[in-house]
Amino acid sequence: MKKLFAILSKAGFDGFLLMIGTMILLAYFLPQPGMVREPVSLEQIAGAGVSLIFLFYGLRLSVEKLKAGLANWKMHIIVQLTTFLFFPLIVLAFRPFFLGTDLEVLWLGIFFLAALPSTVSSSVVMVSIAKGNIPAAIFNASISSLIGVVVTPLWVGLFIASATGDFDVIDIVIKLLLQVLLPVIIGISLNSRFGAIAEKYKKQLKYFDQAIILTIIYTSFCKSFSENLFAGFTELELAGLAAGMVALFFAVFFCVGLLSRLFGFSAEDRITVLFCGSKKSLVHGTVMSKVLFQHSTISGIVLLPLMLYHALQLIAASIIAQGMARRKEEK
Repeated sequence: MKKLFAILSKAGFDGFLLMIGTMILLAYFLPQPGMVREPVSLEQIAGAGVSLIFLFYGLRLSVEKLKAGLANWKMHIIVQLTTFLFFPLIVLAFRPFFLGTDLEVLWLGIFFLAALPSTVSSSVVMVSIAKGNIPAAIFNASISSLIGVVVTPLWVGLFIASATGDFDVIDIVIKLLLQVLLPVIIGISLNSRFGAIAEKYKKQLKYFDQAIILTIIYTSFCKSFSENLFAGFTELELAGLAAGMVALFFAVFFCVGLLSRLFGFSAEDRITVLFCGSKKSLVHGTVMSKVLFQHSTISGIVLLPLMLYHALQLIAASIIAQGMARRKEEK
């Protein structure tokens, strides 16, 4: 048994990945806790946890480190171009294969996914686990959310009329500022007092990060299973969609990795580009879908590719991040 665990560990299958699988199974067999709203929902707990993650990250950042991390403008441009240009263009190239078929609405869901901003919390968490450039990851993930408020509706609006509906930009920006940027700023301001303590307990903070990710995975799948998002599709179609999402993730992941090497980025910056440039936000996707598809009956189907991509990107990124961390520790 020990040999089996050793082999699995080398392949990236550690306890955290097993817990991800456990959360998915738990959401399937026991979704009720993830759907409870009163008195406090798990989604609210996860939301508060995300703010604490950024507060702790801020505690570990000095102003000098932050300036150094944000200095590489080439890295930031590559991440944002990958997120909002390269991603959509890849999916757009496959549109002719879906036109006129029963799966055309599924393509719209994939394109909606491709036009979304990068996920904030898990991108930074994965960069942290892989020992990348955390300040740059926070900057890129946060600015991606702001850019997505405008760019995502513009992209999707090319294909759906409902994209021209009302879009509460101010509300989304305020939520982002309160949940992400404000905790980071507070943490940075307290760095001189509590930074050393945060560094001392960074291993425990890593477990906290992982616990929040597991909570997000559980609640996401609870919603997916309870809303029957997988009904109406054959097992073969769902398997094909899942395979396509994996292929999309790795296509972007390897292309971005190649670009970061061509530009001569450091190992820490390459890690940041890889994880921030290849991930998509389920949170922003869910919020935006309510606006972009508010008068449509296809919103559930449109969210299906995002749900699959979200889960698969976490699993794939977790394996890769843990592997990168182990290789660094072995050196």
